[in-house]
Amino acid sequence: MEHIAKPELTKEWDKTFPKSEQVSHRKVTFPNRYGITLAADLYEPKGVEGKLAAIAVCGPFGAVKEQAAGLYAQTMAERGFLTIAFDPSFTGESGGTPRYMASPDINTEDFQAAVDFLSVQEYVDPERIGIIGICGWGGLAINAAALDTRIKATAASTMYDILTYGNEIRSAVLIMHGEKAHSCYFSRDAYDAMVKDNPYTDNKELLIIPDAVHTDLYDGGGKDAIPFDKLEQFFSENMR
Repeated sequence: MEHIAKPELTKEWDKTFPKSEQVSHRKVTFPNRYGITLAADLYEPKGVEGKLAAIAVCGPFGAVKEQAAGLYAQTMAERGFLTIAFDPSFTGESGGTPRYMASPDINTEDFQAAVDFLSVQEYVDPERIGIIGICGWGGLAINAAALDTRIKATAASTMYDILTYGNEIRSAVLIMHGEKAHSCYFSRDAYDAMVKDNPYTDNKELLIIPDAVHTDLYDGGGKDAIPFDKLEQFFSENMR
């Protein structure tokens, strides 16, 4: 496993979506507790003063930050949040070997490392940090929320659920999935497990997107399937 080496970061805009004029963008790096250096794109809304609520975004499984995670991060930054989209360990511009593998323990820690990074940024309110996980990283986001009480709100979008401790989460959770997704049962089952025997159910929500398939929540599917208005409302209300 690679521990110290700093990744080479692309300088030019290399995303699958257009660059927004409403936000500032820069590349950043930070370590996780396994000694792996993670690479991220940081998006900051222009013309906003004071400490901001912040969101870390990762996924889908096998993807890089220049794709869906970056689209989520930039769009939420347009709505007033300071955001990062990061490559998980072993993927993209982040470190770690062997390449292109996944580890639930290490990738859960990747989310916690992102919270570490955000919590010490000058323009971030450390009491208002949330996370978004897409596809396989939806389950990892919920796992991170169960472990890390600094995470005030979590959204899992078109998730695959590989975890079992969701009913220990006290903070707010929004699970979103497409009605016609082959994977929709993961979200339904995860939500049912999360609220079972959990005294903190008032801030848990399952949102089913009509007519949407699994990948529509990656990039909108050409029909604006990603409910960004709902995401803005959810994080604003639960990271006050």
